[in-house]
Amino acid sequence: MKVRIDLGAESPVWRQIADQIRALLVSGQLRPGARLATVRELAIDLGVNHNTVATAYGRLADEGFLRLVRGVGAEVVERAAPKAPAGETERFGRRLSALVAEARASGLPSLTLQAALLRAAEDLLP
Repeated sequence: MKVRIDLGAESPVWRQIADQIRALLVSGQLRPGARLATVRELAIDLGVNHNTVATAYGRLADEGFLRLVRGVGAEVVERAAPKAPAGETERFGRRLSALVAEARASGLPSLTLQAALLRAAEDLLP
């Protein structure tokens, strides 16, 4: 499992960690039964405080992806696909539109964005 962080990013480090691990989980690259690095190991590897990694792991456990065992680490668990709550499609559309607008405002061409969106969707399909 390779996790990278960007200390200059707007997104907090714990969220960057959680987002990357979540992507590995939903794509099937991390399967039930897999053990993740301990909080301490990953914190040392990334050069961050262990509470940062613990927060990321805790969020993923709250989402039903991980089982946390003190002194042992985090284990990927079987998780049934949740039913999207009412309004989730609209909320996602608004977040995606804002991200696309931000990318366009920074100069990325439309075709580059389309290719990136397709690649991201394909990468996450199990």
